[in-house]
Amino acid sequence: MPRIQFGSWVNDAVEWLTTHMGWLFDFLEQVFRGAYEGVDAVLQAPEPLLLTGIFAVIACWLRGTLAGVLTFVGFAFVISLDLWEDAMVTLSLVLVATLIALVISVPLGIWAARSSRVSAIVRPGLDLMQTLPAMVYLIPAILFFGSGAAAGIVATLVFALAPGVRMTELGIRQVDKELVEAAEAFGTTPRDTLLRVQLPLALPTVMAGVNQVIMLGLSMAAIAGMVGTGGLGGDVNEAIGQLNIGLGAEAGIAIVILAIYLDRMTSALGTQVSPLGRRAAARARAARGLRIWSYRPRASVAVVGVVVLALVAGGMGVFGGADESEPVAGGDNVGQGKKISIGYIPWDEGVASTFLWKEILEQRGYEVEAKQFDAGPLYTSLAQGDVDFQTDAWLPTTHEQYWKKYGSQLDDLGSWYGPTSLELSVPAYMKGIDSLEDLKGKAGQFDGRITGIESSAGMMSLLKSKVLKEYGLDQEFKVVDSSTPAMLAELKRAYAKKEPIVVTLWSPHWAYSDYKLKKLKDPKGAWGEGDGVHTLSRKGFAEENPVVGEWLKDFKLTEEQLTGLESEINKAGKGRQQDAVRAWLKGEPGLVDKLAPVKETQTPPEAKRPLDVAWFPWDEDIAVTYLWKNVLERRGYRLNLKQMDVGPVYTGLASGDLDLNFDAWLPYAQKNYWDKSKDNLHDLGTWYEPTSLELAVPSYVKGIDSLADLKGKADTFDGKIVGIEPGTGEMNLLKAKVLPGYGLDDEYQVVDGSTPAMLAELKRAYAKKEPIAVVLWSPHWAYSEYELTKLKDPRKFFGEGNTIRTISNKDFPERYPQLTKWIKNFRMSEDELGTLEREIKDRGQGHEEEAVAAWLEEHPEMVDRMTPAA
Repeated sequence: MPRIQFGSWVNDAVEWLTTHMGWLFDFLEQVFRGAYEGVDAVLQAPEPLLLTGIFAVIACWLRGTLAGVLTFVGFAFVISLDLWEDAMVTLSLVLVATLIALVISVPLGIWAARSSRVSAIVRPGLDLMQTLPAMVYLIPAILFFGSGAAAGIVATLVFALAPGVRMTELGIRQVDKELVEAAEAFGTTPRDTLLRVQLPLALPTVMAGVNQVIMLGLSMAAIAGMVGTGGLGGDVNEAIGQLNIGLGAEAGIAIVILAIYLDRMTSALGTQVSPLGRRAAARARAARGLRIWSYRPRASVAVVGVVVLALVAGGMGVFGGADESEPVAGGDNVGQGKKISIGYIPWDEGVASTFLWKEILEQRGYEVEAKQFDAGPLYTSLAQGDVDFQTDAWLPTTHEQYWKKYGSQLDDLGSWYGPTSLELSVPAYMKGIDSLEDLKGKAGQFDGRITGIESSAGMMSLLKSKVLKEYGLDQEFKVVDSSTPAMLAELKRAYAKKEPIVVTLWSPHWAYSDYKLKKLKDPKGAWGEGDGVHTLSRKGFAEENPVVGEWLKDFKLTEEQLTGLESEINKAGKGRQQDAVRAWLKGEPGLVDKLAPVKETQTPPEAKRPLDVAWFPWDEDIAVTYLWKNVLERRGYRLNLKQMDVGPVYTGLASGDLDLNFDAWLPYAQKNYWDKSKDNLHDLGTWYEPTSLELAVPSYVKGIDSLADLKGKADTFDGKIVGIEPGTGEMNLLKAKVLPGYGLDDEYQVVDGSTPAMLAELKRAYAKKEPIAVVLWSPHWAYSEYELTKLKDPRKFFGEGNTIRTISNKDFPERYPQLTKWIKNFRMSEDELGTLEREIKDRGQGHEEEAVAAWLEEHPEMVDRMTPAA
């Protein structure tokens, strides 16, 4: 029977959705991430004990005094485990996923309850959602929404959606039909019947559905941690990766506490919002009488308590939560607060190198986020640009399949440790087994099994396809696919019982220090050369961040340094990795300066204040602005770029709200703006000349070589001259002087628009060989893209050529003396500017920094030429 290519069809569908519906997924990703960050900010802001008090008051109101006390004790226990921040991350994710799931599931459940056809259509989909393995949801989630909170929310809500729909439908269908018929008999509309009869009576069942949605959402927390959501799920995955039973127990019990609290509160809330539930609870209280442990305050008292605690918590969050991080010294503040994200797999060398670089980069002024992933999601996130770099890529063997799939979308910044080795190992008490050759005929001792790791690992592929066959072991031994933690657990169990076992291992690995093991020799070299541990980045990261890129390319650690750091981190325990790195660095004086060297003289004191630089969406301004941004960030400055129109730029510079603009066309094109504000501006000099303003036509329009030739030819151009932004100096000059000067003002209408619109019109007309006259200027890349004729201006109504100058606010030279000196000496040739504009145009919008970095690699002298060391 031929194989049905179902998987290929699914892959094609996902690729089509990613390509054609990317805009929708980007929008939803922003919505989900924004909602998550908002909820997380609220939960993280107050002091943990105060927020615990708020949770306890809510529990006291809903379930009584005992519930309030137990809530406080439970969450205080989470705080004592140092897992509060992670718990709130998980709670935020579950709350957002639950809210979105309910917004979808409750209306769908109502619809299904009122229509048997809809119910029949929906039911198979719900069956699929509930029975499909939960981890499968992570694959499309990370492809559509990237790594992090959005992917975790989507995977969670899809998995948890079904019970909300089912319980809503069940609740409404269970309402006594005679009550519904009675309501309809009295003339109640279907809408009122739903809202006043069915939903109130169905609320207990609906709330049970809400409860199940939350519980299923929490059950996804650990799985969602695999795609970088962090929280308790990330802790569970780290514990699995490191076989850390203590950490797993701590994170697991924290999830249990969250689950019990949410379960009990939603159950009690269902009673509170249901009329029948309230009556039943009131009868039960009357029968029991007043008991201190079951006492529940009135809602008004509970609300007052929550408000008071919230106000105190908010006050402490705003006024008491000062940043405890140490300020970065001026000369070391290379990053100026720029954000960098590092992804890591919870393997010892990955954790060690990641938190080492987190500490180093933070000492250099960067804001660093470390995200934990499994290998597959990490490579996907790097390829999508959601993570900047990772330091634990085992190449060319172990991670071979990931590199084949994503290598074209990644940059290899080099190996920082190696060579490593891949091997099979047995306990030292296994006598007579020292080489792979010695395994021949010994399958009975090991029950015919070799305990492996993840089936997707390159090491496993090599073992099955080459190593076993090379030594004739493929018929005797079966490789058991599992995971690294499972393999280590099997090794630990067998070692404790002194049982035979053969496992896949590699060096370096802490197992060799915890157990006495023998690496089986490989005399035939079937394993090949050892891997190197590489640093991989998203495409263009090193070009956009040249300083960090150079640091990472030069990064090296010795085996002694790496194992020493790993040992320090293992001793410190979960959550204290960076503290361990700091302690280890005290024993490695000078290592930070060696790994991340900084030239003190390159960062003047004036760089402490960020620069507000305005730019116009004109090619030369985009090019020069992003060029200066790259160069100045190398020197420790931080630039805030703001796109604006010409008028607001001059106004902002004059008022002091802006610092710089690199694209002032003077003395003619922007004369009106300069004259109006020149007393509050400073001219820092010309960096490009000469320029020209002109009208241009395609070269296939014959007989039009001069502005004078346009006379009487309006019909050829449909009476239109395609302009750019209204209010620019060139447009004002064209309308007020040029057209009247050549007697063209009655024949032609200047169409106001924008530079992109003008270029689009030029491209369209040029493709069809249609006549068109456009407003242009030199330099501009259009002259290299198309064959155009610059219309001569014999009467000089466009004026003499402008120069492109840098202008600043009045106080700029005093505040930035070093930068002022650099700018005044800055020059660019036509070839330099033209090639830079072309590089930016070719790479496309949004890749300006990448384009500038690539251009600077071809012009390495430019940095020192623009900002020479003092």
